[in-house]
Amino acid sequence: MKEFLIVIEKAGKNYSAYAPDLPGCGATGKTPEQAKANLREAIIFHIEGLKEDGLPVPEANSIFDRIAV
Repeated sequence: MKEFLIVIEKAGKNYSAYAPDLPGCGATGKTPEQAKANLREAIIFHIEGLKEDGLPVPEANSIFDRIAV
């Protein structure tokens, strides 16, 4: 099992979520929790597609940090 960093952003009345290490893989939801759940399913589908196409699954290399200003 791999773990990927995800980013959830407010997008108008909804939320969008994506994984920086999986370009092109994203999801939306009415709540942050729903966006996260939808992204989990999208990541699973995305990885299955990569494997079916004989492509490598990217490594999870993104790092999370915060800066106080």
